[in-house]
Amino acid sequence: MRSSQGSEPTDTGAGGHRAGNLPLELNAFVGRAAELTELGAALDAGRLVTVTGPGGVGKSRLAARTAAGLRPDDGVWRVELAELREPELVEYAVVEALGLTDHTSRPPRQVLLDHLAERRLLLVLDGFEHLVDACASLVGELLRHAAGLRVLAVGRRPLSVEGERVFPLAPLTEPEAAELFADRAAAGTPGFTLHDGNRADVHEICRRLDGVPLAVELAAGRLPALGPAQLLARLDDRFRLLTGGGRDTLPRHQTLRTAIGWSHELCTPVERLMWARLSVFAGQFDLESVEYVCGGGGLHSDNILDVLHELLAQSVITREETPAGVRYRMLDTVRAYGADWLEATGDGARLRRRHRDWFMGLATWGELDWFSPRQREVAARVEAELPNLRRALEHCLSEPDDGHLGQYLAGTLWFYWVGCGRLSEGRHWLERSLDLDTEHEGSRLKALWVLGYVAILQGDTVPAFTALGECRRTAELAGHRTALAYTEHRTGCLALVTDDMPRAETLLRSALDRYHEIGELNSNVLMAQVELAMALAFQGDLPGAVRLCEEARRVCVDHGERWSLAYALYVLSYAAWTEGDLAGARQLLAECLDITDVFHDLLGTVLAVELLALVTVAEGDAAEAAVLQGSASRMWPSVGLPLFGSAHYNAPHEQCEAMARERLGDERYEECVRAGARLGRQAAVGRALRRTRPEALGAPAAPRGIPTPPDMREPAASPTRKGGEATG
Repeated sequence: MRSSQGSEPTDTGAGGHRAGNLPLELNAFVGRAAELTELGAALDAGRLVTVTGPGGVGKSRLAARTAAGLRPDDGVWRVELAELREPELVEYAVVEALGLTDHTSRPPRQVLLDHLAERRLLLVLDGFEHLVDACASLVGELLRHAAGLRVLAVGRRPLSVEGERVFPLAPLTEPEAAELFADRAAAGTPGFTLHDGNRADVHEICRRLDGVPLAVELAAGRLPALGPAQLLARLDDRFRLLTGGGRDTLPRHQTLRTAIGWSHELCTPVERLMWARLSVFAGQFDLESVEYVCGGGGLHSDNILDVLHELLAQSVITREETPAGVRYRMLDTVRAYGADWLEATGDGARLRRRHRDWFMGLATWGELDWFSPRQREVAARVEAELPNLRRALEHCLSEPDDGHLGQYLAGTLWFYWVGCGRLSEGRHWLERSLDLDTEHEGSRLKALWVLGYVAILQGDTVPAFTALGECRRTAELAGHRTALAYTEHRTGCLALVTDDMPRAETLLRSALDRYHEIGELNSNVLMAQVELAMALAFQGDLPGAVRLCEEARRVCVDHGERWSLAYALYVLSYAAWTEGDLAGARQLLAECLDITDVFHDLLGTVLAVELLALVTVAEGDAAEAAVLQGSASRMWPSVGLPLFGSAHYNAPHEQCEAMARERLGDERYEECVRAGARLGRQAAVGRALRRTRPEALGAPAAPRGIPTPPDMREPAASPTRKGGEATG
């Protein structure tokens, strides 16, 4: 049985096995038959295998092809590390790649240890060479504590971890390199084939390039402009001109640099300028960001699309279709070459500032458009730009005069940290930014109340209280009305989850008054209204709670807001259950789950599943209710303290458990809970939504004999208040 204490993966394959995240191959895999066999055997014999070799030799492609042929129970998961710069973000990158959503204050390494403890999977770490110490520390500890884990690492040097098997990868043989050249040339120059008239030149090109796949592909990309004989002649010139490094530099490193430098020299001056400027991006980038960051100073904005097209045709960049639209990516080795040229121009600092400014603007746009019908688009866009947002945050927090910009950026991204399951990373950036002394009160105040908000949702009340206390004191001294409104709101939320309902009601009403006075209307304001409704419901005023949530629902519909709507639906579904409208409650919860699943909002998901279990037992299916409670018990450790440690939030859970135990008996109940605890988040959500079918929605009101809802003014005792363990 797998542990129920791990974080929740977001992708589940057939049979409950997570398929992994290996990208599909977009072009032919050429050669390497012997290496594939040998690498597979090495993985069979050892738990850590590291593929080493120079940049561009094909390490990543070989590792991906080998991994794709394996079928571990819990999938193959690839972690791309080339975009990272900070060693401390390695663990977050692995959490992200595994598709985990964790809202707790646990360190990401502990999240990984808990998740991997009883799983069998292959982890592919790609591009770690600039983060070798951090990766070695993480891999060593994971392998020591997760017996079912195997790691396939890809980099320019070994990890030097105990038990590591090093697999040095040589370049392609001459016949394989020629086959690769022909394949890539035919893709860019339709009709190209190897024949007696060009075969000797192609083989000589591949020999001169030493069979390095990246160099061969770059050479093939020039065929639309040059024939093989011309390529060979120019390549010979570039060898003499651009062979770099000292006498002790590896020849293959010299060869690769020569190939890239040769491709660079064949570019026009404006293409070289674009290449250098594109190196400031991390990961993917889109046309709009390139136009802003790279335009000007010899690169007219009207020409940028044409220049990108030329770089794409020459394989300097690649094009990718993503949920956020068409985006581009530059190979890491090519990016590094461009970065050297950018620094040589003396323009690096200016380009990094422009990059920072663009992504601060993106975050500002995202915050504003989060309260609109474009909310889902915002989530996808910010997700795609996360590597660049990280780079912008790193820049702000490393420049002496930009600390306040880091506070602003970390605070402005509250909607992403909170709404899209990124609480742990958000807290990392918020705390780092607040460690800096700045003279910009507004930026610091925003970072403080957002930190308080994040800590509350993680169930970490002491840091939340500290951050909100500082925010209130500073805002009162400065007369900052907006910060006071947000601080009052989040302090009311803190009272709500710690069971002080009268204080929660007072603070939340006051916060709503403050929001009204300053003309604030957004997702936060609607959440304050929903949280006030929860406080009223817990004190027995269910009609008042319904009025508030129906009003919030109308505003959400008017503005196309979905995230806050999910929480309003949650409260309305509870009201429907108390009135015996089981079909209505189930339908409301289904809509709630649909929304929270889209945004990866684990808190909203687990609350809805808990309540759906109560509806299910009231419909007469005690076994399914117990399964749902089991699936919720697996999610809670990734959110924080189960049901916030709140007796009020725990009351429906305890009533559901009591009813299910009475009908099933203790042994059968526990069996069903264990079955539910084996479900991943998406499997649990899918199961819940599949049951919401027309015949279910037409179910009668509460069956005879079902106990009446508990008096919410008298909360049930909750063992979570002391021990923090999930009930049931």
